[in-house]
This record gives sequence, C-alpha cells and structure tokens, in this order.
Amino acid sequence: MTGLGVVLAVAGKDLRVEIRSRYALGSVLPFAATMLLAFGFALGPNRTLLQQTAPGLLWLAGLFAAVDLFQRSYRSEADAGALEGLLLAPVHKGAVYLGKALAAATQVLVLLLATGLMVAVLFGLPLGRSPVLLGLTVVLGVVGLSSLGSLFGLLTVAGRRQAALPILVLPLVSPVVIGSIRATATLAQGGTEGVSGWLGVLLAFDAAFLATGFLVYGHLIED
Repeated sequence: MTGLGVVLAVAGKDLRVEIRSRYALGSVLPFAATMLLAFGFALGPNRTLLQQTAPGLLWLAGLFAAVDLFQRSYRSEADAGALEGLLLAPVHKGAVYLGKALAAATQVLVLLLATGLMVAVLFGLPLGRSPVLLGLTVVLGVVGLSSLGSLFGLLTVAGRRQAALPILVLPLVSPVVIGSIRATATLAQGGTEGVSGWLGVLLAFDAAFLATGFLVYGHLIED
C-alpha cells in the first residue's frame, strides 16, 4: 500500500468509528454549546461586547472541545487493543500519523463549523464578509489543532495520563489559537489588514507541527 493509501485508510477507519459512536455529536458538541452559553450569560446583554469577544469564544470553545475529542479517539483505540495493531502494521508510521491527523481535522472542522453557526446566532457575529479568507483561517487553525492533538493524544494514552493532554497541548498550540482569533476578529469587523500575516503564522506552525509528528510518531508508538 502506498503512503497516500495508508493515510486515507487510517483516516477512513477513524471516521467510520466516529460515525458509529457519534461521540462528537453526542458529547463534544453539547459541551461546546454549554461553554458558549455560559460565556454569553457571564458577559451580559451588551451586544457590542458579545460581538467583540465572539471570535475568541469561538476558538476557545473549539479548542477545549477538540482536546476532549483527541482524548476519546486514542482512549477507545487503546481499550480495544488497536494501538498494537498500528505498531505491528508493516507501514510507515508517519503515514499513520497523517491519517489520524486528517481524521481529527475533519471532525474538528465539522465541530468548529457547527460552533461557528451557534456563535453567529447567539452573538451576532458576521461571518460572510470575506468568506475565502475566513475559510482559509478556519482550515489552517483546524490543521494546527489537529496535528498537535493527534501527536500528544497518543503520548498521554500510551502513558496512561489522559489528564496531561491539556497541559501539554494548550501552551504549544497557543500561537495557532491566537493567530486564528486575531484573523477571525479582523475579518468579522470587515477588514483584511494584517490577516495575511496571521495566516502566514498559522501556515508556519502547521508545517512545523505536521513535520514533527511525521518524524517522531513512530518512536512514540513504539515506546
């Protein structure tokens, strides 16, 4: 099987497992919605304030929900003994990592789109002024979250320390979250100044995270 075939096979397997379990829709999405409602009530009825904070709330809700999703993905594989199968499979482990990152990115993208619709309805956040740049921001932000989460999700499950995942992921993924928030806020306000710079930051971190995961995933799964 070619490297691309491995990537697609692993991604397809993870997505089929998620479709059957419906964990994202049944647990993660309600969690994100609860966070948004809690933030909305805490900030009060000031519509201007809600619109100003909406981009940050969107990405923070997506981040915390995604961390829960990463934990669940690897925990179910560890419980079923599937990690041993990945270790023994005669394929490049970097391709396995890319497949898992692709599946995670797909799930996080769907989750973030649903969360974005809730933010637009609850907080009046305008999302259609620069759809191409906004879509690129979302994709690059999701890739950054998923590439790092897929790597450290394995590390925490292999070490039986699921509680350590947020501690490991949140500091390292901060540049991606900050860049995504700043770009989204600028676009929501109808501007584009500085957005290309933030997109460049996101692209650089995405490439660094993916390259690191591709190189070290095999060593982590063997340990």
